[in-house]
Amino acid sequence: MHAFLDKFLHIDRRYIFIAVAIGVVLPLIFPLKLKITTTPPVERVYREINALKPGTPVLVSVDYDPSTEPELSPMTVALLRQCFARKLPVIIMTLHPGGPGLALGISNKVAAETGAKEGEDYVFLGYKAGGSAVMLAFGRDIRLAYPYDYNGRPLDQLPMMRNIKNYDDIGMVVTISGSTFPDAWIAYAHERFGPKIAAGVTAVMAADYYPYLSTNQLVGLVGGLKGAAEYEKLINRPDRGHLGMDAQTIIHIFIILLILLGNVAYLITRARPARADAAPTGGA
Repeated sequence: MHAFLDKFLHIDRRYIFIAVAIGVVLPLIFPLKLKITTTPPVERVYREINALKPGTPVLVSVDYDPSTEPELSPMTVALLRQCFARKLPVIIMTLHPGGPGLALGISNKVAAETGAKEGEDYVFLGYKAGGSAVMLAFGRDIRLAYPYDYNGRPLDQLPMMRNIKNYDDIGMVVTISGSTFPDAWIAYAHERFGPKIAAGVTAVMAADYYPYLSTNQLVGLVGGLKGAAEYEKLINRPDRGHLGMDAQTIIHIFIILLILLGNVAYLITRARPARADAAPTGGA
């Protein structure tokens, strides 16, 4: 028993790395379909969008880059699926220089599977530098910041944009961000012009934005991969969020077991009697 515990305490870390890799990959190949429980902040985003009348525009700002894509893209996909299913025109943009490729890929993917048409059901504006200046310009006229869409077409030539001028014509703004863009959207859009703001953020950021829910400066919040999985459940479309939560759950359980077993092994081996390493010597 003690020999086994000694080996466990001195196990080659490469075996642990291999076990973690297996724990991540297997659930992605063979989904576990673990139960996902939805939470009120995520449900609030879903209900707010569901409450919009068909034809009401939604502005989605994809404010993140590839470093946070695994957490944030699943919620972006789920959100666009809900909007297109509800026949809500979507204005897609990004204030992050690393966001255009991600936003374009996601919008094209969801449009292809739902039959949404660019220029009629959604418009991709692309990236614009300026952050808060862009948000303030939208309060007067979107065309002050984006006279053309991502493909260089004047906004007035796009059927969807003919009756959309500023925040007054938009039912909701959703910022999906891996940084502090939600703070700016709250300060420069909501507080100045009054549109409803919802946010999707990484798991480590979520705690910073819960206070905004109690003040109604955010109408809802989707936090991390768990939040993305919850949103997929709400729209009844399991996807990358569910797969990621399967893998994440397995690895969390594995790490907890390693911690528990490591501590138990350490306490047992520490408490065993000390073994004499040298033979006793006789008296004169």
